[in-house]
Amino acid sequence: MSADRSDQALSYLFVPASRPERFGKAAASGAHRIILDLEDAVAPAEKDVARGAVIDWFRSGGRGVIRINGADTHWFDADLAAVAVCSGAEVMVPKAEPKAISRVGHYLVNRQIIALVETVAGLVQIAETAATKGVRRLAFGNVDFSTDARIPASSPALDHARFQIAMAARYAGLPPPIDGVTLALDDEAAIGADIETARNFGFGAKLCIHPRQVGIVNAGFIPSDSEIVWAKRVLAASEQSGDGAFQLDGKMIDRPVLDRARFLLDRVLVPSP
Repeated sequence: MSADRSDQALSYLFVPASRPERFGKAAASGAHRIILDLEDAVAPAEKDVARGAVIDWFRSGGRGVIRINGADTHWFDADLAAVAVCSGAEVMVPKAEPKAISRVGHYLVNRQIIALVETVAGLVQIAETAATKGVRRLAFGNVDFSTDARIPASSPALDHARFQIAMAARYAGLPPPIDGVTLALDDEAAIGADIETARNFGFGAKLCIHPRQVGIVNAGFIPSDSEIVWAKRVLAASEQSGDGAFQLDGKMIDRPVLDRARFLLDRVLVPSP
C-alpha cells in the first residue's frame, strides 16, 4: 500500500518474527500490512534471533509493522533499538497506555505508532492514548482484553470497549481503528459476522492470524455495492441542487449525509498493498 494512504489499510496479518521464511509469503497474501510479531508469537529463547530476522527483512527492502514486546518486559529496550534501524517500519505497542506510548515516541521519533488496546487500564486511558504524539491508529486486542477484564471472549460486553475505542479515535482525529482477531480460521460466517460488528461500531480494519482471512477482511471493510450506488447518487444530486439541504428518495439530505457519502467513496479508493 502506498505510504500516503497508510491510514486506510484494511487488513493486518500477523507473522511470527522468528519465522523469516514466512515473511515473503505473508507480504504476498494481499494483506495491506504484515505485522512482524516479536511478542506473543516468539518464545523467550528466540527473541534475539527474531530481532535479527526482522532487521534483515527491512534491510532487504521489506515493509511492515513490528509488534514489540511490552514496556513492562526486559525485551522492550532491545526491541526499540531493533525498530530504530528498520527504516520506515511502523511499530505496534501492545498493552498500550499513555506512558508506554510516550516512551516509544521519545525513542522512535517520527515513527507511526499503532496503539494496541488490550487491558482495562488501557481502555480507561484511551482518550489520552489516542491524543499521544506519534499515535497514528488504535487497535483492539480483543482476546487479551477479555482475559484482563475477566469476561468471556465471546461476550457482547466487548462491544462497549469497541465503541469507546472508536469514539476516542474519532475525537482525536485518527482513522477508524483496527478490530481484533477472529480465532476461527475456517469459519467464513464467523469472520464475516465479526467484520459486520466491527463496521457497525466504527472500525475500519481488522487483525488477521492466517492468510486465508485476508481476502474476506479486505472485501468486508470496503463499502457494499448498494452503499456505493447510494453515495454516488447523493453527491450527484448535491451538485445539481446547489447549496443547502435537499430531498432524495423522500429523505432530507444535508451536510452530515453528504459527509457520509464522501467517506464511503473515499473507502472505495483504498489502494492495493
